[in-house]
Amino acid sequence: MEIKEAQKFIDEVYGEMDRKRGIHGDLVWLGEEVGELFKAVRENKGIEEEIADVFAWLLSVANVLGIDVEDAFKEKYIRKGPPM
Repeated sequence: MEIKEAQKFIDEVYGEMDRKRGIHGDLVWLGEEVGELFKAVRENKGIEEEIADVFAWLLSVANVLGIDVEDAFKEKYIRKGPPM
C-alpha cells in the first residue's frame, strides 16, 4: 500500500469523525499515541501496533489540515535532500 492509499483509507473510514473532533482534538489523540509508543519501546512490547497507531493519527491530522503526506515527505526529504 502506498502512503497516498493509506491516507485515503484513513480519510474514508475516520475522516468525518476527525473533522468533527477538530484539529486540536486530533492532535491530542496523536500525542497520546506517541506516548503509548514511548511506553511500548520502554517495555519492548507492542511496538509495531503503536507505530501503526501513530502513523494513522498522523494521517488523520494531515487529512484535517488538507496536507498530502506523501507529497510533503517527497518535497522535504527527496527533492531537497537531507539537511546538512
